Formats: sequence, C-alpha cells, structure tokens
Amino acid sequence: MCFIIVATTLLFNALKEAIDEEMARDIHVCIMGEDVGHYGGSYKVTKDLYEKYGELRVLDTPIAENSFTGMAVGAAMTGLRPIVEGMNMGFLLLAFNQISNNMGMLRYTSGGNYKIPAVVRGPGGVGRQLGAEHSQRLEAYFHAVPGIKIVACSTPTNAKGLMKAAIRDDNPVLFFEHVLLYNLSEELPSEDYVCALDQADLVKEGKDITILTYSRMRHHCLKAIEQLEKNNIDVELIDLISLKPFDMKTISKSIKKTNKVLIVEECMKTGGIGAELIALITEHCFDDLDARPIRLSSQDIPTPYNGNLENLTIIQPHQIVEKVEGLVKGSI
Repeated sequence: MCFIIVATTLLFNALKEAIDEEMARDIHVCIMGEDVGHYGGSYKVTKDLYEKYGELRVLDTPIAENSFTGMAVGAAMTGLRPIVEGMNMGFLLLAFNQISNNMGMLRYTSGGNYKIPAVVRGPGGVGRQLGAEHSQRLEAYFHAVPGIKIVACSTPTNAKGLMKAAIRDDNPVLFFEHVLLYNLSEELPSEDYVCALDQADLVKEGKDITILTYSRMRHHCLKAIEQLEKNNIDVELIDLISLKPFDMKTISKSIKKTNKVLIVEECMKTGGIGAELIALITEHCFDDLDARPIRLSSQDIPTPYNGNLENLTIIQPHQIVEKVEGLVKGSI
C-alpha cells in the first residue's frame, strides 16, 4: 500500500487525531477521566475535544478511578465505546478490581451476552524525576488478567494506528503510552490506517542476534544498534507492540534465523514481561537457540526521585551494547 506523507506530528497529537477521527466516525465513542475535558488531558491528548463533542462525550470525572472505570464498564455493556484516561497509569491500580473482575471477565461470565469494547489508556513508565508512585510500569501487573489485550505504542505512527484499532475492537484493551515519548515527532500517512493489535513490528532485519523490546526501550535499542553496527554486529530488532498476546510467529521466525535473543524492557525483572517471554521462547524455540535467552530489565526497587539514581535503575544503551557483544562472541 502506498501512503502520501504529510507534516510531522507529535505522538500526543497522533493519539488525539486517532481519538478525534474515531469519535467523528462513531457516535458511540466517548471519553472519561480526570481533566480530560476543559483542561484537555494531563498530556493534552484530549485537547479541544470537549469543545467539539460536548460534555456528554468528553466527561470530566471526580478523582475516583475505581468509580469511573466501573462506569466505563457499564457504558460498554450498553453499547458505548468508552475510552478511560488514567491521568497517570499508576493511579489505575485503584481501578484494578474493575479492570480485572469486570472489564476482563464480563464477556465470558455473561456467556457472550455482553461485549466490553473499552480502552484504558494513559501515561506510564519512568519519566524524569517523577518519583516512585508516578513511575509505574503496570504491564506486568495486568498481564495475568484474562480477557484483556495489552498494547504499548512507541512511535507516533503506531500510536495512531493502534489507538484506532483499540477503539474499534470489541474487547477491552489496555493501551500503554510512555510519558517520555509524547513529544516524539514523525511523519504520518495522510490516509486512514489501522495497525494490528496482535502483531509485532520488525524494526530492523539482521542475522547475528534478535532483540525483543517495546515502548521507550525501542529507542534505547536503536541507539545501541548504531554502536553495534560499527562493531560489525548485525542486530534484528523487534518491537513487540502487543504485550498480550505476544506475536510468537514473528518472534519464533526471527530466533530461528539468528539463534540468539536478548529481551530489553523497562518493566521490573521479577515477574515482568521478559520473564514471560523467556518462558515462551524456551517452550517454543529451545532447539533454535545457540545461547541462553537473556533479559535486561529494571531493578526491583521503587524508582528513586534522584535523577542519577533513577537512571541507574533502568537499562541504558551501553548496557545493551555490552550484553549483545557478549552473546554474539559467546562470552556469556
């Protein structure tokens, strides 16, 4: 398919464009959350939508995450397509019961009588000195919850395409955005497009080793690859995009070619996305591996407020370079 490229767009504006276009396309799409209306969202993803669609479709809620997430579940049961914004994804731990016991399960426990076409989205990840409670990575918290899909955007292009797909899906989707990627800019296709919710992105082909990553770490990996190319190491980079379910077809095909795999994540190491990936890779790709799969993950501590300490808790490009070199040279 051939696209016409238009002016560059920031990631938060790409998300706004997707929501705006879907609200214009389908009157059942609505937004709810703290400050999504008059203020335009904590990171301006819903800016100006209140004026365009009114307070019944862009609803400012009280500071009561469990309540308005439950309201979104009820709205979805009656045929609406609600988008719930968590002002910070860490606050959605207050709505864990609604997301896990209701949003994820009602389609099944009702025998298919109800669909729950809801999107839960918002900023997360380690920012710049936001403190422990505002630096949460919740993807692993929700990964074991049945009945939900989980995606993580990483560029303006996939942010827009994935958001449109999530809104149109008849199942609940947790949509993770990284707080430090909102101002990332990119040229977007001018045509309407939708990205698959369950498909990984082959960012770069290579033959020596496969790197699996997602969200902000995609960009850390690309920085590391610049150095690795100077050292004549050819990396295949895959952005997972879909964290539930994993695109094991793309992952297995890559490992079968490179025979080595490194997982790079901002999630915590214990019980994280990398842990589940290693289990699946061991089950499905064991005979294709020439070295044990390795994960680079954040330390299992609350994220420090101090900037230097904060950087030490998460993976940096030089650590990726060192680990890839060790795997390729067989010293690990």
